[in-house]
Amino acid sequence: MKWLSHLKTINHHKRLVMRYCFRVGLYKQGLLHDMSKYSPTEFLVGAKYFQGNQSPNNIERKVKGYSSAWLHHKGRNKHHLEYWIDYAVDGDRQLTGMEMPVKYVVEMFCDRVAASKTYRKELYKDSDPYDYYMKSKSHYLLHPNTKALLEKMLISLKDNGEDATFSMIKKEILHK
Repeated sequence: MKWLSHLKTINHHKRLVMRYCFRVGLYKQGLLHDMSKYSPTEFLVGAKYFQGNQSPNNIERKVKGYSSAWLHHKGRNKHHLEYWIDYAVDGDRQLTGMEMPVKYVVEMFCDRVAASKTYRKELYKDSDPYDYYMKSKSHYLLHPNTKALLEKMLISLKDNGEDATFSMIKKEILHK
């Protein structure tokens, strides 16, 4: 029955992201968010390693040394910063983060909020997405503009709450 629990978790997360994307006017992204999670490549692995309190990709990575589901997922979903990693344009062959289109940075923010709520459940606080980001940001390859925009939204959520942050995103960032 782990597959059913995994499906419920995916559906819950997807509904939250959809609600947040709709709130700022990103309707198509809200509808299409994370559709690859229903593919056999991602779903079967997710069901096998489902724990309920963290991404099954983390467990698969511990067991196998890599996550096949994550490698599949990040290559198909533009709201993940890893999708935008490429060689630097100056030709030095160093990997770097490319600047993400604003709509995908906003979707990434919505995804992080939804993931925090999905896994933290009743313990969730508006500072959780920011705290999670801060624990991992040292290894992220993010373009400076993308980083600044994501941090602006995470800090706003932490300091001002959801209503003020989603209003700011809609009015100031997406200009809708």
